[in-house]
Amino acid sequence: MNDLNGVAHVILTAGDFARSTAFWRDLIRYLDLKIVLDSDAMLYGVGGRTAIGIRTPSAENVGKRFDQGAPGLHHACFRMRDRDAVDRLYSFLKDRTDIGIVHGPQEEPWAPGYYSILFEDPDGIRIEFNHVPGAGLLAEGETIGGAEVFD
Repeated sequence: MNDLNGVAHVILTAGDFARSTAFWRDLIRYLDLKIVLDSDAMLYGVGGRTAIGIRTPSAENVGKRFDQGAPGLHHACFRMRDRDAVDRLYSFLKDRTDIGIVHGPQEEPWAPGYYSILFEDPDGIRIEFNHVPGAGLLAEGETIGGAEVFD
C-alpha cells in the first residue's frame, strides 16, 4: 500500500516578489482559497486539498526569471473539477498583461479527455490547470508501467 495521499502544498520562489504576489493574490482569491499568510516574505493560500505559496527569493536571485530547462521544477499542474472550470479560469486569465499564456484550453494526449491551459506566471514559472474526466490515470488501484498510481 502507498501511504502518499496527494500534494499538500506547492511553494514557488518569486524573482520579483511584489509583481508575483500581485498576480498570485488575485489567482488565489479567484480559486476561492483562503489566504492564511500574506507578509513581506510569503503569500500562502489554502483550499481544494492543497495550498499554494509564493516566497521571496534569496538576495542573489532577486530579479531573476524561472528557467524551465534548469534542474528543479519543470512546471506545476493543478487539477480542476471539470472542463468548464478550466474554461472559466482561462477567461479570468486571458487578458492579463502580467502573465504569458502558452496555450488556451485544449485537449492533450496525456490521458483520455485530458483538457488543460498552460501559462507562465510573472516570473516565467509554467503553471498548468487541467481536468481529466472520471478518475483518469489517478484512479485508485490504477497502474502505469506496473506501478500503482493512486490510493
